[in-house]
Amino acid sequence: MRPLEPTDALRLLNGGPVVLLTSRFRNETNVMPAIWTVPLSRRPPFIGVAVNQARHTHDMVRFAEEFALNFPGRELLNHTHYFGMVSGANVGKLELAKLPTFNASKISAPLIENCLAYVECSLEDALRVGDHTLFVGRILVVQAEPEGFDGTWLIADPEYRPLHYLGIDRYAVLGDRLTAELRTTEEGAIELAESPEERERREEEEAKETERRRREGEDGR
Repeated sequence: MRPLEPTDALRLLNGGPVVLLTSRFRNETNVMPAIWTVPLSRRPPFIGVAVNQARHTHDMVRFAEEFALNFPGRELLNHTHYFGMVSGANVGKLELAKLPTFNASKISAPLIENCLAYVECSLEDALRVGDHTLFVGRILVVQAEPEGFDGTWLIADPEYRPLHYLGIDRYAVLGDRLTAELRTTEEGAIELAESPEERERREEEEAKETERRRREGEDGR
């Protein structure tokens, strides 16, 4: 193991879907990529997104008291990175990027076309945590492309896989979707199902044991 800096722990947690957080206050719109997002509550449905207090988006969300999360795929990789490199305080990022948008259902923040899913939120609370504010959003509306999401991310089609941020300028998309298997003993205890590699090793060992017993039986005759 290689020792790392305490802040490297933050990057170890990277890898979840990056979202494009859109906001609108008065006549101004803004967008920024956000990677520090977390589910907070099922009932009522709350989601959290941490935004640095120096970000232009921070005050946009605080004053507007609402925001939207847009989930980009690989098609918007370069746009996503660009949105994180410039400040909305200086330029109109959505206008410069020439990305088409459309109206949300319940909030004034725009939604970005060609994303895989959308979550519209009203601001429930804002908690200061170090140099970030954790904005607690009450989920109002959720939409998703059926080719990309059906209860879970489907990831069958590469174009409908969510974009994940790894750090610096590195991104990724999901590769394999795995299904966990559990089985129980006669007593009701849970046993973990074998992996294909474990099953192959077990079958090899059983075959060797069967062959050993056969030979011992022949020698004893």
